[in-house]
Amino acid sequence: MRVLVTGSAGFIGSHVVEALRGRGHHVSEFDLRSGGDVRDEAALARCLTGVDAVCHQAAKVGLGVDVSDLPEYASSNVLGTAVLLAAMARAGVGRLVLASSMVVYGEGAYDCREHGRVRPGPRSEADLAAGRFEPRCPACAAPLAPGTVGEDAAMDPRNAYADTKLGQEHLAASWARAVGGSVVALRYHNVYGPRMPRDTPYAGVAAIFRSSLERGEAPRVFEDGGQRRDFVHVRDVARANVLALESEAADGLRPYNVASGEPHTIEEMAVALAKAYGGPDPVVTGGYRLGDVRHIVAAPDRAAAGLGFRAAISFEEGMREFAAPRP
Repeated sequence: MRVLVTGSAGFIGSHVVEALRGRGHHVSEFDLRSGGDVRDEAALARCLTGVDAVCHQAAKVGLGVDVSDLPEYASSNVLGTAVLLAAMARAGVGRLVLASSMVVYGEGAYDCREHGRVRPGPRSEADLAAGRFEPRCPACAAPLAPGTVGEDAAMDPRNAYADTKLGQEHLAASWARAVGGSVVALRYHNVYGPRMPRDTPYAGVAAIFRSSLERGEAPRVFEDGGQRRDFVHVRDVARANVLALESEAADGLRPYNVASGEPHTIEEMAVALAKAYGGPDPVVTGGYRLGDVRHIVAAPDRAAAGLGFRAAISFEEGMREFAAPRP
């Protein structure tokens, strides 16, 4: 298959390129670092000639710094995806694998003993400042039990990045309906591994913790460290992209969680990294960021059934590798 990979020089995109080539696919690379901007219609038109499918990894990621980031998130993620989809339609390319994210769900799944499955609203700054980190039932304020999120859960983005990732899915679904195209939206959970960005406010939490360890500083864990996440290794994510491209094409948009199915807390991840690196031990600060969610853990069953994807790299193995000194 002839595949155009956008964001091909990035953290995830570079692994996708390697995985596709390892399977014998012909890959064309398109990345901002080498002058390939997905908002550039002419550049896309040249690269889409003769292509069978697009694997769209290019995006501005992370929570960012403040609201001054809003225009760039909207431009890079929403406008960029719209320009790409229009260019694909003109070039007659009808298959897309879209890098989406678990952030489209907002908070994860919760159950109340009295009211069953509920969706708590955003946590207030007053509660966070007071150390009340766990969401409460919106009907009775009782404690909730966190569960797993499936692909049919209602979308409830809680920050600008999440808004734009959901916008990408909506645009891709509209494109698929208009042209009879096929979209596989891979909702990545917390991806980590080699080539992860570092020393930037847009980096993931694993990279931030590792950078602290490299400076000889203790990783600083927000809230009480009990936030549950699903950490999935970047090579597993790359393999999920290959499986999505090799799956049978179907009209419309099909979403899949890309996750390990084994939740861990943020503190557990910090402890595992510090132990593998040789210290210092993490410090739980009680700090917080508005827009963060408390628990978000995936149900990975649909990806297993529909794509044949199951994460192969364990949390322990992946964290040991990630903590190893850089070459």
